[in-house]
Amino acid sequence: MSDSIDPILLNFVYAIMGGALTLFFMWLGCKVFSHIVNFSIPDELAKGNLAVGVMIMGIFISIGTAMGLVIGLGLN
Repeated sequence: MSDSIDPILLNFVYAIMGGALTLFFMWLGCKVFSHIVNFSIPDELAKGNLAVGVMIMGIFISIGTAMGLVIGLGLN
């Protein structure tokens, strides 16, 4: 199936699907983590709590890196 599709177009499709999956898993990770902790993440961010911002940044970077590795290694 993929032999009949132009490789450049196929790479764009992989990139779009990978981006969508990464955003979904970042959203899911944030929701799951918000149920684990005993404070409201949006309220703490609105108050300017830097520690919560750094924590969310770490979640996004780690999930993005993990998904990027999975998708990147899947292209071989």
